[in-house]
Amino acid sequence: MKGSRPTQAYLSAETDMTKTSETQKVIEEMVDGLNDHRIDDIGEFFSKNFRWMGNQGCGTKKGLREFQENWQRPFQQAFSNKVCIDEARLFMGEWAAAFGRQEAVHSGEFMGIAATGKQVEIRYMDFWKVVDGKITDNWVMVDFPHVMAQLGVDLFQGHGWEKYDDGEKTPSDQSS
Repeated sequence: MKGSRPTQAYLSAETDMTKTSETQKVIEEMVDGLNDHRIDDIGEFFSKNFRWMGNQGCGTKKGLREFQENWQRPFQQAFSNKVCIDEARLFMGEWAAAFGRQEAVHSGEFMGIAATGKQVEIRYMDFWKVVDGKITDNWVMVDFPHVMAQLGVDLFQGHGWEKYDDGEKTPSDQSS
């Protein structure tokens, strides 16, 4: 890279590595709680004022109540029989990360799409900071375009780069 370099990983630079086991315990128990569809008592794992920062379409939740009312309840209304499967987890001091999928049934309205009864895969990535045994920050990426494609909606209106992968189009081809 030419020129000055931006500071990297500044949020995790001073993590207390002695907290790794505690962080792992909180995250593992929290995921079990989500798989048990806990809402009202999920505060066992999250600080009251934690921040949940999602990608476009998910929104940002400030505090436990917004997380419960503006994420958990609508999500569980849209998707029943939901099971969260972390495919990989990483722990480093007060920090944890995971990616995986949720398997669920589209049983309620989602992004304006009426219930279809279809089994869907909901891919995600999560990054957490745990302080004093509670999650204080949660950065989230949920692959809503993939979910919507399974429900028959193409958010990219045929312009997704999967066409490059499928050989239907080349990156240098600017037509259609």
